[in-house]
Formats: sequence, structure tokens, C-alpha cells
Amino acid sequence: MADDSTATCVDILLAIILPPLGVFLKFGCQVEFWICLVLTLFGYIPGIIYAIYAITK
Repeated sequence: MADDSTATCVDILLAIILPPLGVFLKFGCQVEFWICLVLTLFGYIPGIIYAIYAITK
């Protein structure tokens, strides 16, 4: 069984590759996912920054 730090590292790696996916796996289809999706559509870098912020907060 993976501990929380390993799961967070995997979420961050997914957030770098595909930001909405990393946020979706952590929060589901909540407001954080939609914010990340919109930011990713406007620009890949803002999506990554928000995804990492949302996952680590």
C-alpha cells in the first residue's frame, strides 16, 4: 500500500504531464478540476502551476 507522500508524488507527475488529470484524481469533478481545465485550455503552464498548487495545498 502506498503512503501519502508517494501518492502525492504520482499526482504531481500526472499534473505536469496532464494537469486536469492530476487534479481530477485528487478532487474528482469538483471546482478545482474545472479551474484547472480552464487554465490548461488558456495555457499549459498556468494549468500546471495551478494543478501543483491545488495538489500540494
